[in-house]
Amino acid sequence: MANHQGSLAELPSQVIAERLGLTFRDPLLLMRSLTHRSYLNEHPEAIENNERLEFLGDAVLDFLVGAWLYNHFPEYAEGALTRMRAALVGNQQLAEFARQVGLPHYLRLGRGEEESGGRERSVLLGSAFEALVGALYLDQGILAVRAFVEPLLEAASAQIMLENADRDVKSLLQEWAQGQGYGPPYYQDMNATGPEHEPTFQVAVIINGKVYGRGVGSSKRAAAKEAARQALQSLGLV
Repeated sequence: MANHQGSLAELPSQVIAERLGLTFRDPLLLMRSLTHRSYLNEHPEAIENNERLEFLGDAVLDFLVGAWLYNHFPEYAEGALTRMRAALVGNQQLAEFARQVGLPHYLRLGRGEEESGGRERSVLLGSAFEALVGALYLDQGILAVRAFVEPLLEAASAQIMLENADRDVKSLLQEWAQGQGYGPPYYQDMNATGPEHEPTFQVAVIINGKVYGRGVGSSKRAAAKEAARQALQSLGLV
């Protein structure tokens, strides 16, 4: 398997670019983005590894994803935009992008890195994806990067929103409170109304001494959940 993957990495740059769904004016930029430092150690004829391109690609992705989120989610407050961007540019997600475009097959790795499973290591793949973005930016500019990355963002953001929607709202609110340096949310019972056999409960959620949301439900648990949902909405987190 390692030999097969290695042979793919030695394909002509034009063929590799086509298989990644890209074109490159400067094939050396593409090949540099695919070159891990372990390959450079064993092939002194290679000029440079992909770490500088990784640095550039990281900055390009931060800007591009931020701008894309700003334009596609006008209802999101800053906190929600920040959370979504962190999810989209996190290493695990970038590694998944790398796998989706077939990048692992074309990386140039040293023998030791190859044999230790480097092609499937998320840290390495996320960095390689950033390097590829950096190379594409230098080769053709931000518009080419947008055309390459935005279809990936569309699918990934939909999945992230689906996963967040399935998470317990009280847990999400507690995570936010802890991230702000506050104590856990406190759910305070308010008035209970209606007939004794079918009461309606009211609950307020309090964080750091401030009421963030109020909920009504047929049970205290349901009311507390609604209060947490109201709090998340007011914070722009859902």
